[in-house]
Amino acid sequence: MADQIRIIIADDHPLVRSALRQAVEARIADSAVTEVGSFEETVAEINKAGDFDLLLLDLNMPGAEGFSGLMYLRAQHPGMPLIVVSGNEDPSVIRRCMGFGASGYIPKTVNADTMGNAIQSVLDGGSWTPPDVDLNQAADKETGELVRK
Repeated sequence: MADQIRIIIADDHPLVRSALRQAVEARIADSAVTEVGSFEETVAEINKAGDFDLLLLDLNMPGAEGFSGLMYLRAQHPGMPLIVVSGNEDPSVIRRCMGFGASGYIPKTVNADTMGNAIQSVLDGGSWTPPDVDLNQAADKETGELVRK
């Protein structure tokens, strides 16, 4: 068990959790996957089990709206890699998530192979966003101020 890669999937839609689990298990043979359906469950599970090797976090789920869950988890668990998984494909939202400390951003529209590649990239210590998102654009003023705080 000590050598297993511990991954927590936090999404309120069971079908999305299932797809993410399949992508993880197809790519990472020795993974232990935990699923939760609300932000409160996410926090409770991390507090109970300790930091995971990776958190896959839906941006909008019960208990968290917008960037609030991401910002809270970055503040409480700064060393835990976190990938935002969202139906929102707006490049400014993706840039904000990365600015707030996400290790990656996976749109829910990508296929399982792309999900697996993104997850593996982050587990290997890198980051991942859709290739058409320019992360070099300056963050908006509000994001910059929040990151500084």
